[in-house]
Amino acid sequence: MFLQSLKLSNFKNYLAEEAVFCEHVNCFVGLNGSGKTNLLDAIYYLSLTKSAFNTIDSQNIRHAESFFLIKGEFKINNKSSIIQCSLKAQEKKTFKVDGQEYDKLSQHMGKYPVVMIAPNDDELIRESNEVRRRFFDSIISQYDREYLQVLIKYNHHLKQRNAALKQFKETRQFNATLLDNYDAVLIQAGKVIAEKRKAFLLQYQPYFQNNYNELADQKENVTIDYSSKALEVNFKELFMESRDKDRIMLRTLVGTHRDEFILKINGKPLKKFGSQGQQKSTLISLKLAQFEFIKAHLNLTPILLLDDIFDKLDDERIQKLLDIISSDRFGQIFITDAREERTRDLLIKKFEALKIFKIDAGQMAELT
Repeated sequence: MFLQSLKLSNFKNYLAEEAVFCEHVNCFVGLNGSGKTNLLDAIYYLSLTKSAFNTIDSQNIRHAESFFLIKGEFKINNKSSIIQCSLKAQEKKTFKVDGQEYDKLSQHMGKYPVVMIAPNDDELIRESNEVRRRFFDSIISQYDREYLQVLIKYNHHLKQRNAALKQFKETRQFNATLLDNYDAVLIQAGKVIAEKRKAFLLQYQPYFQNNYNELADQKENVTIDYSSKALEVNFKELFMESRDKDRIMLRTLVGTHRDEFILKINGKPLKKFGSQGQQKSTLISLKLAQFEFIKAHLNLTPILLLDDIFDKLDDERIQKLLDIISSDRFGQIFITDAREERTRDLLIKKFEALKIFKIDAGQMAELT
């Protein structure tokens, strides 16, 4: 699978730009703030129907404009498809493939996979479990339709239950039957989610460890410890026992939305005991494992997006990463870099199929 062309209208800092790409490595070079990352985000939009950086779609419309449009032509097994994402101010986002609009955006998940490695990925280590849950949920949702639907159902009922808890306090009226109905759904769906997360990690962990070994060239054992109340035999009782506290805190305190994913190195929490180099290697290994896992389960080679990755790694790790992505495991790759000379030095000898685009204040020009 590869992206043949991209067309933007009023997307972020782009007025109207389009480009044709090669099947292997495409680089966007230019000063910080010129719009390099916005191009990667446009590709991410076409794959996952949303921005990688801004959850509010309307904020991705170019300043003083009333809409944005992203259009890309993808090719899979010699078959081309046109994917279009558009948004008009105050209206619902539309998403079309070959002119046909989806009934639900979730129907698009997993059809045109991408994996992005970006500077803000360090959130996976330094932030809360919520960030890691979203990361792993996004992987599972791309190949397991049942998981995605159950997760959507769970989140919907969780939101309703939390709203009911707040309403009970405001009206000073408690409705146990209403909570029973929400609890039944959350307990059943939570068990499905937890079991699928557990099964996923059993398959994902070897990819993660192998990529770490290859990138770091070290013997540390990196693992992901997963814990969920939904896997305990008394999960239903735990849910009920928490009800009084839920009413005080005005939110649901038990469930798979509280599951923990703890990154460890040699059995100790990576966040506390891992060196800066070990943490960087772990982050990239998580994303490369995501790439390989999706590729294996969808039988499609995802597009790899590397945002300012060279600035975050030392020279040794840069070379090891280039050795990894230059293998035949990978297909089309998009790279951003603020230093054009470095990009040329690192990539021209490494990749035969290569295009470099100069980005300047939302304008794009192909370099020779």
